[in-house]
Amino acid sequence: MTGTGNSGQQWRPDVLGHNYECMDLPLNDDDEGPVKATLVRHAPALEDTAPHGILDFLTTFVKRRHRTPHETDGAPKVVLYLHGWADYFLQTELAEYLTASGFLFYAVDLRKFGRSLLPGQTPGYASDLSVYDEDLAVALREIERDVAARTNNHVPPTIHVIAHSLGGLIAALWADRNPGTVGTLVLNSPWLELQGSSLVRSIAMHLVEPFARTDPKRPFRFPEMPAYWESVSNEAHGEWMLDPVWRPRASFPIRAGWTKAVLAGHAAVERKLNIDAPVLVLLSGRTRIQAEWTADLMRADAVIDVEETSRRALGLARRTAVFRYPGALHDVFLSRRTVRQQAYRDVAVWLAAYPY
Repeated sequence: MTGTGNSGQQWRPDVLGHNYECMDLPLNDDDEGPVKATLVRHAPALEDTAPHGILDFLTTFVKRRHRTPHETDGAPKVVLYLHGWADYFLQTELAEYLTASGFLFYAVDLRKFGRSLLPGQTPGYASDLSVYDEDLAVALREIERDVAARTNNHVPPTIHVIAHSLGGLIAALWADRNPGTVGTLVLNSPWLELQGSSLVRSIAMHLVEPFARTDPKRPFRFPEMPAYWESVSNEAHGEWMLDPVWRPRASFPIRAGWTKAVLAGHAAVERKLNIDAPVLVLLSGRTRIQAEWTADLMRADAVIDVEETSRRALGLARRTAVFRYPGALHDVFLSRRTVRQQAYRDVAVWLAAYPY
């Protein structure tokens, strides 16, 4: 299905292989020069949309409800996936499950992350999380054009956003600033508060502020915390092949300006948001943060405080649900098979309850 979008950009084969394509989305230049985001789509041929192959775990429920995107009534249903910090889109099982459940699936690698990281750029750097509004606006415009071309349906699609970790914070703030844009928001272990408490965050903000003002790209030196990477990577104890540049073992350097932007986002969440769409938050059953890997980290969130996140989640929107998954990793969709299968099913059922 490779071809040119109405934006003039070209779809090309993606690194994820069969049925995955990507497209560059040029953005306004910044102080480091040209900037882009990257849109990824799961675009199987019509005969490939039925469950098979790696989707042999799909339940009878999904098979019974299966409809291809060409069979939608009214507005097409679209999922847009947003990755986390020092991360990129790689969750192919999720994409294929939701495609089999009747959704058109897209993902975006934000500026300076993953497929969008250009030579000479500071990986992951932003001094204000609202800068990603441009990435998402451009992505949504291209998705609307692509969906119309693929389905021959010119009704604007309903957008269901699924966002992970830092992407969850970015998506929540964006949805709050842009009412009416999304049908639902699913937050997979969103980073809604600094590990510890709002008091720790307040102290951290006072310490970071002078550096963010005078030397915003100054990297802070912290001990390496590779244990979560080891739980995910198939080079260690996990199942997933990770690109060493896009998702490095030691993560990206933490910089002053970026830290200030994240802490400001956490402060906004503490003041409560008013997202007008239904929100579903997925969390592990417990937190365990430590530098050295142990087998216990295969059954816990090694990045965020899930209890504090659960409390913060209830202040995001009037309609908020929190689902807990005992034994889940920080990325619930990269957890062991039985856990992630349950999460796939729950998300598909939950999205089906909100067809508008």
